[in-house]
Amino acid sequence: MKKTTYAIMTLLLAVSWSCNDQAFLDRPPTALLSEDQVYANDDVILSVLGNLYNRYEEIGTTKNWGSISGLNEAYWSNSGSYGAFQNSGVPLAIAVDINNNYNNFWNYGYIRDINQFIEKITAADKITQASKDRFLAEGRFLRASFYFELVKRFGGVPLILETLTYDFSGDPTYLQYPRAKESEVYDFIIKEAEEIKSKLPSSVGEKSRATKGAALAMESRAALYAGSIAKYGVKTTTVSLPGGEVGIDPSKAAGYYTIALRAAKEIIGGSAGGYALFKKKPDLSENFAQLFYDKANNPEVIFVEDFQLKFKTLYFTGANQPRFGAEEEEGGRINPSLNLVQSFEKLDNTFAPIPTGTSSGSGTPIVYDNQLDIFAGRDARLGGTVMLPGSQFKGRTIDIFAGVRVPDGTIISGDDRGAQKTLPGTTVPRQVVGFDGPIDGFEFTAQTGFYIRKYQDPIVGSGRRGTQSEVWFIRYRYAEVLLNAAEASFELGNNVDAAGYMNQVRERAGLTKALTPAEITFDRVVHERRAEFAFEGLEFYDIKRWRIGQDIFDGNPISSVSELTSNIGKATKIRTQPWSLWPYKIFAPGTPNDGKWIYQEKKLSRVTGASRWTLGLYYFNIPDDVISNNPKIIRNPNQ
Repeated sequence: MKKTTYAIMTLLLAVSWSCNDQAFLDRPPTALLSEDQVYANDDVILSVLGNLYNRYEEIGTTKNWGSISGLNEAYWSNSGSYGAFQNSGVPLAIAVDINNNYNNFWNYGYIRDINQFIEKITAADKITQASKDRFLAEGRFLRASFYFELVKRFGGVPLILETLTYDFSGDPTYLQYPRAKESEVYDFIIKEAEEIKSKLPSSVGEKSRATKGAALAMESRAALYAGSIAKYGVKTTTVSLPGGEVGIDPSKAAGYYTIALRAAKEIIGGSAGGYALFKKKPDLSENFAQLFYDKANNPEVIFVEDFQLKFKTLYFTGANQPRFGAEEEEGGRINPSLNLVQSFEKLDNTFAPIPTGTSSGSGTPIVYDNQLDIFAGRDARLGGTVMLPGSQFKGRTIDIFAGVRVPDGTIISGDDRGAQKTLPGTTVPRQVVGFDGPIDGFEFTAQTGFYIRKYQDPIVGSGRRGTQSEVWFIRYRYAEVLLNAAEASFELGNNVDAAGYMNQVRERAGLTKALTPAEITFDRVVHERRAEFAFEGLEFYDIKRWRIGQDIFDGNPISSVSELTSNIGKATKIRTQPWSLWPYKIFAPGTPNDGKWIYQEKKLSRVTGASRWTLGLYYFNIPDDVISNNPKIIRNPNQ
């Protein structure tokens, strides 16, 4: 692309209609630069690099609210999504059409543009060596990041590391590359991270550009994924290809875990800067929620996609905030499931159902003075991840209750938010349903009894379409580094260190009773990541790399409360349907229980299917047109 030019500014010319100055009109345009000019100026190069950052490819992010809330961790309370819970197919792995969006992810045009940027920076001779080193390292970071996204979805892919140009000879075979082995792609990502880390700044304050911390965090995550696939791939022997394009030799597992631990320890040791867990508020649930929107000296965040009001904004809060009383009456789409809520453990490190009193089969509900009492004494991450009935958001109490229980045990409810009815023995109508629901089938209410809290912007105005939010999306953070180190240590047989790393994260969540080395198990590793990273786009890939999808999503419905509430904390606990927890207000004038609360587990009427994970979900289809254009590309297994 020798003649490529780059527009870097808008040129406004006020020229009189009568102007006939030919010399003026023939002047070269000042809004366009040649390639030589572009790669001779740091600011202009940064604008080109900014375009590549802005095209950073990923799927599970807050830009698509459904993409982070699958796996039956939530119910989607908009009627257009009800069908997703009425079949026994894909378990809402990520809320996109797998046959389209995932397959369209095969974006080698983006790789070509990054390769070209790397080549131009390599040849640039009019910028300082320091600038050249950093720009080159950033380009390689972005290229490795995208190959990481590709290998997570497709397994081994062609590794194209130079700009390819068709010569119009009629023979395109020299442009056709075969798929690399899955292990070779991971090895490339690890190698790139190692080679560029020293060329990137050790700057905790830099969040939206690549840093040494970001490179090491990517390396640690990639090596951990590769190690897991090598170790646990033996559980699904048919999920492999003879040439290694899919599947990694088990003998490589320990080596990858060692790399994952080493990279994590570099960050933990401070060589990439002083990263630390976010600890600003004494209320640990509020502290955890604030972690995701606080941009002021946030030591935990390593690498993000940033947003800024008036320039680049996000509608996640508008789509998911409690709808009643919200700006423009918008929100309510993600309703976290009881399955997720009950998984947050008690402060004594034990797992237990949310105590309604009815799950045991006794039929006698437990009465609570306040709505939040039922959730007391649990992992503080629960309240920072999920909006619970009676909690606060934007200065308002979340008004969630499904009806009123009168003295004879009857439930009186309504079919509209804040519905009112006249109760027995009274003459004045009173509210019998929360303004935030839940009402079965009434979209945008808290149909599961919960709203999402994580990534919600508490700033007034953030729910308006014209304003939106500037809350960033976190791609890497320090808590993941600690849990990567914990998992890698566990897999390498060092439970002492594993417990030490894991307990740091748990202590921040209020779990002050330290786990002993003997208590570090695979179930604990899986649980800790689920609790810490819910709705962050990571769980789907965790399930894939551990090869436990077919165990969690076996296609069988959760037929009873006892089945729902058993085996909490097990990595392979069945999660084929999202369940709900509905609060009811007691109406019993003259008795001690009047105005108090009871709860009941419920399966919504629209949840009629049960999710089934097929082996084909571990790797996605390579698009047919890709295979047609390149006969060296072989299909993935089980497709």
